[in-house]
Amino acid sequence: MSKIEIGLKEKIHFIGIGGIGMSGLAQVMSTMGFKVQGSDLVSSKNVERCKKIGIQVFKTHSRKNIKDSTIIVKSSAVRNNNPEIRAAKEKKLNILKRAEMLAHVVSLKTNIVITGSHGKTTTTSLISKILSSAKLDPTIINGGVINSFNSNARLGKGEWAVLEADESDGSFLNFPVNYSVVTNLDREHLDFYKNFKNLQNSFIKFLNKTPPIGKSFICIDNSEIKKIISKINNKNFLTYGFSKKANFKILNPIYNKDFSIFDLKINVPGSKSKNIKKIKLNLIGKHNILNSVGAIALCLHIGIRINVIKRSLKKFTGIQRRLTKIFTIKGREFFDDYAHHPTEISSVLDGVKEVYKKKEIVCIFQPHRISRVKNLKFEFSRSFKKADTVILCPIYKASENIKLGFAYEKFAKLIIKNSNVSLIKIENEDSLKKLIKQTGYGEKIYIGMGAGSISNWMRNL
Repeated sequence: MSKIEIGLKEKIHFIGIGGIGMSGLAQVMSTMGFKVQGSDLVSSKNVERCKKIGIQVFKTHSRKNIKDSTIIVKSSAVRNNNPEIRAAKEKKLNILKRAEMLAHVVSLKTNIVITGSHGKTTTTSLISKILSSAKLDPTIINGGVINSFNSNARLGKGEWAVLEADESDGSFLNFPVNYSVVTNLDREHLDFYKNFKNLQNSFIKFLNKTPPIGKSFICIDNSEIKKIISKINNKNFLTYGFSKKANFKILNPIYNKDFSIFDLKINVPGSKSKNIKKIKLNLIGKHNILNSVGAIALCLHIGIRINVIKRSLKKFTGIQRRLTKIFTIKGREFFDDYAHHPTEISSVLDGVKEVYKKKEIVCIFQPHRISRVKNLKFEFSRSFKKADTVILCPIYKASENIKLGFAYEKFAKLIIKNSNVSLIKIENEDSLKKLIKQTGYGEKIYIGMGAGSISNWMRNL
């Protein structure tokens, strides 16, 4: 990537500004004083947040939208045949991926970069909360809306920037890294990487970028992380997890329906071993304890006091669409979650089952992208074992408009067989509403899962 000098006189146009990452970057750049506009075909809360601070958003994709623009930032979902992309190429404008632009924006900050297949949004949010509580006033660009900020992005006056790095298209390798957390590594985004080895190599490259005066924190519990540890040449990392070998070892976890409690044993080379007792986290599930310890480890390393960290975790109010309780009706509790990968689904259901042992769990699952479901159909089919019933929605195709020849009926039967659950197929939002009215009795837990429109469906029940 060639270095591009960006001045405040430039007009920067975001194609696909409604994406959570795109909207966050656009908001931060607008707050910094840049002239920012964008376009998106879908109206959303992200778009409304942009408009609220004065960003013009076009409802169509048209070459007219970029007539005065000097720099184009494109979402990974935008295809090359997009009329704005074609017009930008004709005008020989600079066209950047989101991560490339973000790298320029934060190049003068001390960066904490969080990446991984799962859990990065929660980990980013926790670190952001801790740094804010420590009065470090960080710049934050996150992949989810942090409830305490009511936003996924903010421009801070401090020297720190906390950034969620999307690995989906390899552009996370463009980020300038001082400190990082790698939550895990899983089979995902193989449509871009072509094979799992290429994905592994990209994470190895990322970890090898850690400078000598920085540090990486990696979850040693993840089996795929274990496989690549020997290939991290600079060895400038510390580990965390439940594993006996972890530098930050989790002990004595207690799971409650509203929070989790655990102890932490710290054994870092060059320092005395120490124990931290009764850390209270305002989230549930083993996966969230892991996310929190990644945040704790990093924040302790950069010098934040443990009492500040503990207080932040205790008061953390969560992230939108991460097991968010939306309402309770006659003993039935309804949750909304972003889980759209088999590992995420299993982790959420494990956490819910741990605290709701006697209640029936109903998972309302909207698969996201035909290619993902096709590539991971066996993994998906085994991920619902902790549920009692699966309500299977049609696949949310996102930007895919190709026929992949996926046998949906066979997929449904595979879930029944491999997860041993009852399964009901529905056709649309209306059929979901009717089904809930007909069968919604007793003390059940309903969890809507997916990265598409399922969140709106759940809230409209």
